[in-house]
Amino acid sequence: MNPEQETTPREKREDYNANASPALRIPDEESGRRIDLVLVRFWPQHSRSRLQNWIRDGRARVNGSVVTDPKHKLWGGELIELDEAPDALALSSRPEAIPLNIVYEDDAILIIDKPAGLVVHPGSGNWSGTLQNALLHHDPALENVPRAGIVHRLDKDTSGLMVVARTLEAQTDLVRQLQARSVKRYYYALVRGNVERAGTVDAPIGRHSTQRTKMAVIRSGKPARTHYRIVERFIDCTLVECALETGRTHQIRVHMASIAHPLVGDPVYGGGASRIPIGPAFPRQALHARRLGLVHPLTGKSMLWKSELPADMDELIATARMLAFEARAAEEEDEDWDEDFEDGPEIIYAHGEGPEDDDDDLE
Repeated sequence: MNPEQETTPREKREDYNANASPALRIPDEESGRRIDLVLVRFWPQHSRSRLQNWIRDGRARVNGSVVTDPKHKLWGGELIELDEAPDALALSSRPEAIPLNIVYEDDAILIIDKPAGLVVHPGSGNWSGTLQNALLHHDPALENVPRAGIVHRLDKDTSGLMVVARTLEAQTDLVRQLQARSVKRYYYALVRGNVERAGTVDAPIGRHSTQRTKMAVIRSGKPARTHYRIVERFIDCTLVECALETGRTHQIRVHMASIAHPLVGDPVYGGGASRIPIGPAFPRQALHARRLGLVHPLTGKSMLWKSELPADMDELIATARMLAFEARAAEEEDEDWDEDFEDGPEIIYAHGEGPEDDDDDLE
């Protein structure tokens, strides 16, 4: 038996509602399956977590009766109605004319190069002036996509590349790619200390036990893995590239601090060290999302984008490089290069054989 889209009683009323709930007659082969798994199959434009939340909110009806348990078993032949609801936060957000650096755009996705200082989601203390507000102004249709299409985030003071979905289908696909770890995210980070070799930090991250605004490496945390390699060494600081396998809150900042290499300028995990040696203080964590790779939700094509370092971080690295050069030059000058010549170096004069080799032309 094939699933049949049916007309619900509310659609038969004369005051037809264009937003009436979609209804589906469940085929017999779905007998014994959970309602959330069935909905994922027949409403693939929505993620499983979104559908589960709608079920818990009473937005699913089976044969006219509300079902609130995502584990509710179906036996085939039932009529399911689903009240699809736009995300409340997206509806409450106001469009704002905030400039966006759009690296790439098509009907399915946007690639944004986010500046440092821009908050991604509205929240406590930041109900306006966010990336979400800017996206709703750029494309008002994003009001119908949860979180205005945002599928991952960067910290306020982290700069760099982000992907935004423009449709429900693209958002669901990108969320599944993130879960499958097929989205590739690479960051440049300037960290304190001399990193000796490339490595991996594989340590669970969760909410700090006493400081609730911080994250920490804790045994009960969620799995988190960060790979890092050395790009350039300076005086007591190192430029590294970090690749994320997972996307936990503050992951790179927490992981690098956990191995005694906190990010330069990090106000939360930097241990008060906000500067490179000798150089000026840096007002934010020195972290930039430099490369982003993913499979396009519509075409299936693998795509990669790169972002240049922002001016402030580029200047910071240039300063670190200059200080390292000057320190090496000073060390070379201080070396007692002639200590092996206690009686002075032997001076050998070479003279030519003819008058043309005289020093007359030096006068």
